[in-house]
Amino acid sequence: MCAKNHTEKRSLIVSVLTNKCPRCRQGDLFTEKNPYKLKTTMRMPENCAVCGQKFELEPGFYFGTGYVSYGLSIAIFAMIFILWGLTIGLSVYNNSIIECLITGIVILIAMQPVLQRMARSVWIAFFVKYDRDWSRP
Repeated sequence: MCAKNHTEKRSLIVSVLTNKCPRCRQGDLFTEKNPYKLKTTMRMPENCAVCGQKFELEPGFYFGTGYVSYGLSIAIFAMIFILWGLTIGLSVYNNSIIECLITGIVILIAMQPVLQRMARSVWIAFFVKYDRDWSRP
């Protein structure tokens, strides 16, 4: 089983969406699986439990995740706006635009713990590349 894990390249998108280590794409980035346990939602181990990759590459490394989180939020909000326009419709003659904005805001607030984790996962994936031979000396 171990040989299969190292020869089979795991998808970058799947590893980012599942919050896996970008180097081995197997170890967990966060100690707590549930993002809605708000006290521990952003707690990360120092190193990957599988390959030993250090997760905090330098002090303040994750400050850039604010930009990623902002981009993800704008993309989600744009999708909500487009879907709302295609299904319910948007008009200046009724409250549909305000209803769409309120719905989008509520959805984004509810998704915030997931978006924060996703932003960290994307950010570290920019700087740490996949290495299928990580276990070899």
